[in-house]
Amino acid sequence: MSGDISTKNDAAESVKFGIALTNQHPVGRDQREALDEQLQLLRSARDSGWDSVFAAQHYLSDPLTHIQPLPYLARLAAEAGEMEVGIGILLLALHNPIEVAENYASLDVVCGGRLIFGVGLGYRQEEYDAFGISVRERVRRLEHNLDLVRRLWAGETVDADLPWCRLRGARLTLRPVNESGPPVWMAANNDGAVERAGRLADTWMINPHATAATIERQIALFRQARRDACRPEHVGLPLSREIFCAPTRAEATERARPFLQRKYETYSAWGQDQVMPANESFDLPFEQLADDRFVIGTPDDCIRLLLPWRQLGVDHFVLRTCWSGMPVADALHSIDLLTREVLPALRYG
Repeated sequence: MSGDISTKNDAAESVKFGIALTNQHPVGRDQREALDEQLQLLRSARDSGWDSVFAAQHYLSDPLTHIQPLPYLARLAAEAGEMEVGIGILLLALHNPIEVAENYASLDVVCGGRLIFGVGLGYRQEEYDAFGISVRERVRRLEHNLDLVRRLWAGETVDADLPWCRLRGARLTLRPVNESGPPVWMAANNDGAVERAGRLADTWMINPHATAATIERQIALFRQARRDACRPEHVGLPLSREIFCAPTRAEATERARPFLQRKYETYSAWGQDQVMPANESFDLPFEQLADDRFVIGTPDDCIRLLLPWRQLGVDHFVLRTCWSGMPVADALHSIDLLTREVLPALRYG
């Protein structure tokens, strides 16, 4: 199968594809050159008809560097054309809700009303310590901050008396382009967080870390939580996945493994797997870690591994095909194969 995904029909309009760019790079890397390479990946995806671009957030990201998402996304928006621009995710509990509401309303204006506002708790003690925030307070802060941001975006006059935010008749004069504000996607790893996403967010941003079997079980939890909260059960589902496509499975593994393995070694050291359900440790040989998590192989392999998600309701695939240290030429080849061979099968399959 071949073709350009920018050729669409009505039946395929609801299926979208996003490129997750890395704003993580090795310490000592020329950051201007690294940024230019990510812009090359964005232009390739944009010109091939991809629908969205995403960037993430971390603080104190040793042994990696990490461009913060607000300036990064503003730069990406200048190149994104008609693509949606997403923060995936903002560590909302660490921030003041006025700062967030003002900054991301501004970003929504910059990208023409195409912002996707992804939020989550994060999991690193070091980040909470740096901001002087107890991790025991993070759920409360997340829920209050999200409520305040949404109310401010909606044009309400807002009062709040919280330890981290005191408002008296606060009102935004610069608001998002759309009256309802950007869609809110909430990242979640464990079962309780998935249920929270069902109650509070427009949808759950499914993580790339859990196995497919775990996520299939959690989709049922997410939908039940929406029913319990009297919210629409059948909403769009965005899925993040680590993916690399090459002409042969051996080549795909050879090119992706060093960089993807290093990423998950870092995330394991940061404690990411400690918040995963069912003790899904990242401290595994690469073959075991990749099994049922990563999408690595030929176009046919990628189609086989991604197509079942369509039946589970996934309608926005957010795909990362470049990791810290990877040669940009390899990532561009993967994007080209995905565009020509994989994405049409998912859009029209």
